[in-house]
Amino acid sequence: MFGVLDEDAIELVLHHQLVGHLGCHANNTTFVVPISFAYHENCIYAHTEEGRKIDMMRQNPEVCFETYHLENMGNWDCVIAWGRFEEITDKEERTEALKILIARDLPFITSKTVRLTEEWPFVPEDVNTIGGIVFRIRLHTKTGKFEKTEFKNLYPV
Repeated sequence: MFGVLDEDAIELVLHHQLVGHLGCHANNTTFVVPISFAYHENCIYAHTEEGRKIDMMRQNPEVCFETYHLENMGNWDCVIAWGRFEEITDKEERTEALKILIARDLPFITSKTVRLTEEWPFVPEDVNTIGGIVFRIRLHTKTGKFEKTEFKNLYPV
């Protein structure tokens, strides 16, 4: 069965995922890249270094974001959202954004892009010593779909 996720289900997916895909567009080029993120109060928070996605979002801050929960090919939830990129440079706002990212429930084994410091999982006393770029996507539109398949055992016990 296919269906449309309601607002509560969309929020649940966004709150419980760690990786999504960010789509940005500038200079007649579209770029889609996976990012690790935290979701808080209708915003996607992320940390990165200078590069193509930051350059493109500075030129055109309107972006698309997608994440999903995949149990198997017949059971999944997918959220697609649109929003506006904001680079966080204010010291207090950046501190709060980093705290949101630090508070994520991460698996024991993580990728280098999820770790905010070389000392990860240890966090410095002053999170402002964490380098890089911190940004958020303020979401203005969210939609979601799902598929649920009832599994029928072809070989009953």
